[in-house]
Amino acid sequence: MSSVFALINAKGGSGATTLCAEIAKAMRGDRNVAVVDGDLSGRRNLAIVFDAVRLLDTMRATTPIGVTQTGGVTLAELAPTYDSAFTIAFDDVEFLASTLSQSDAVLVDVPIPFAAPVRPFVVRSTRFIIVAEPTLLGIASARTMIAELKKFGVPLTRIVLITNCRDGNPAASRSEIERALEAKVLGEVPSLNDRNYARAIAGIERTLRAIAAEPEMDMLLPSAKGFIQDRRMEPRSAMRTQSGSEQPSHTPKQREGSEIDPRERLKLDIHEALSKKVNLIEASAAHSDSAKLAELRAKIEDAAQAVLSEKSHSDLTAEEIAQIREEIVNESLGLGPLEDLMRDPAVTEIMVNGPKTVFIERSGKIERTGKRFSSEQQLRLVIERIIAPLGRRLDESVPMVDARLPDGSRVNAIIEPLAIDGALVTIRRFGTRRMTAQDLIEKGSATPQMLDFLRACIEARLNIVISGGTGSGKTTFLNILSSYIPERERIVTIEDAAELCLNQPHIVRLESRPANLEGRGEIKIRDLVRNSLRMRPDRIVVGECRGGEALDMLQAMNTGHDGSLTTAHANTPRDALSRLETMVMMAGFDLPVRAIREQIASAVDLIIQTARMRDGSRKIISISEIVGMEGEVVTMQEIVRFSQQGMDEDNRVHGEYQYTGVQPNALQRFEEYGISYDVRELATLASANSLW
Repeated sequence: MSSVFALINAKGGSGATTLCAEIAKAMRGDRNVAVVDGDLSGRRNLAIVFDAVRLLDTMRATTPIGVTQTGGVTLAELAPTYDSAFTIAFDDVEFLASTLSQSDAVLVDVPIPFAAPVRPFVVRSTRFIIVAEPTLLGIASARTMIAELKKFGVPLTRIVLITNCRDGNPAASRSEIERALEAKVLGEVPSLNDRNYARAIAGIERTLRAIAAEPEMDMLLPSAKGFIQDRRMEPRSAMRTQSGSEQPSHTPKQREGSEIDPRERLKLDIHEALSKKVNLIEASAAHSDSAKLAELRAKIEDAAQAVLSEKSHSDLTAEEIAQIREEIVNESLGLGPLEDLMRDPAVTEIMVNGPKTVFIERSGKIERTGKRFSSEQQLRLVIERIIAPLGRRLDESVPMVDARLPDGSRVNAIIEPLAIDGALVTIRRFGTRRMTAQDLIEKGSATPQMLDFLRACIEARLNIVISGGTGSGKTTFLNILSSYIPERERIVTIEDAAELCLNQPHIVRLESRPANLEGRGEIKIRDLVRNSLRMRPDRIVVGECRGGEALDMLQAMNTGHDGSLTTAHANTPRDALSRLETMVMMAGFDLPVRAIREQIASAVDLIIQTARMRDGSRKIISISEIVGMEGEVVTMQEIVRFSQQGMDEDNRVHGEYQYTGVQPNALQRFEEYGISYDVRELATLASANSLW
């Protein structure tokens, strides 16, 4: 019997995966070593480290679980994607664990030791190795993990620690950590660049080599040895109790002693059938192939209909059965209960507050829906489907992510431990049809006179900042303004998550990138702004300035890249100037305040203020022009403003657009560029009352 070592991160990113690979490489040669990737998130770290992605995918065509020989070790990968974890079967994992027990040593990367797919290795583990950083947070996380393992039924004698001192500044010594956690520290791993790194790995390898295999842990809780019935694993055999007697496994009708809802029971049966007939792993890649998506949808509907024909469901109506069939397709291929909301053109925002609560914004007003996810796992699956094609990650070490859907909708997701009550998802939708200037006029968000003035400003290459609060329509209006840019010009757009949809033929779209698993490779908006200056742009459009990139944007505006556009979060035009000033300071340069304000006054020509009104409508409430400096103050003049005059009978905002009577300085620019514009158009608006 082999020695099985379960390596666990005390907290996300502590280095258990890297250590697992390093120990395996140190053991190979005179020993038969196996490595198991028990991570269910689909990041495939060990496959990448051992350069075995293609080998595993080839083997998986004939075997349920990928197993291959590479680099002198046997590498097994339970799940290449998050979706595929739903299709893992009990017999397959049990057979793998039994087969690998013939090896001299088995190293298992176990991010979640209590998840069903890795339990055959958990109950066989000789030692549970918690990898922790020697910091206060690392020690606290290790204490929590030890408590979880003890609650799970693991005796303290099988729990050991390895400290990862990669930062080089341990907050506690080895003896202090052992006293604090009441667990033995097997070894300390220095920084990768430390000359003692290889020696430390070799020392840990020798220590593990000396640990003899121990018998399977019958003292684990029954819930740990048995497989809780869920959609991730289906038990095909009886489970053994603590006394050694046999009892039937849980059936879909029982879960923790209670009766499952008939609808949920039927859906479980259909999902079980789907796992045998349809390769759901293909679903993640199918969205880019309409033919493949249609084929998968047809297979899923046929499999669902076959189960519905076999099962008795007299307690369900025809409408409920049709709804179940649609839910099965959505859960298998799409965004589950969010699919209907994504198809509703009136829904502009979807807010998921945990698996049981979904809010939407419709016509500018927030309302609660009856939609809900069947479990936290289903919600996490939907999130993984969104971010996986983009190469993004979401786990305890990176619990927040920004992404986008194929239709351009912007997605933000945040999970535990930051989200206390379950994963949170916010989807900002932009609709299937791009809004036009005429739409703004019909909705009362602007007037023809205002848009004609702004059209002239765009053609005259004025630098424009669109300011507003969250959800006030900044990005939508930026899209509309961009339509006025002449088609002959080269436009570079820079965003965190691509949202802009310009129709001009010469568009270069750039998108920032987060750091990878090692914390490297991050590309910030600021890096892209600087790089865009070498791409011969006629216009630079930054989706949103929120940091040090504001300095680079101002410098670009001041060095020949006129006509640039961006957005910023602020409640008034004056606040927008203060925010730009603050963002420039975030660039890290110790610039005098006056110099920053001079840069702003010289670079920015126009500030357009948007707002979401009390009735949920979005409006342009101010157009202001920067006219220069007076002492230490950037001066500006308002050209058009929206004057609210109460609410009408339908509880909608009532008001009018007013022209302040100020002659814009931009008129001289219009004349220089030969742009035909008559300022008397603005005079047809209502006259603004004096502010004094």
